[in-house]
Amino acid sequence: MLVSAAMLLTLGGCVTMSGDYNVTAVDANGQPIKMVMTSHGSAIYSSRNAFCSNFPKATVTIRDFHTGEELKSESPYHCR
Repeated sequence: MLVSAAMLLTLGGCVTMSGDYNVTAVDANGQPIKMVMTSHGSAIYSSRNAFCSNFPKATVTIRDFHTGEELKSESPYHCR
């Protein structure tokens, strides 16, 4: 029973991303960063990390490429 519960908790953290997304950001002062990355599936994390590496304290927004709807589970993301 304990093993089943542990497996369920582990699997609950797995997310499979699919779709195309535009990844944009604003800097720490709220100014738009003049760069848009288009990412497919889980590549949104690489795009988000690229923004955060280059612009600490930026806020990254991830939107569906086709609908413009924000990806609520991952966006907005506040860089550290």
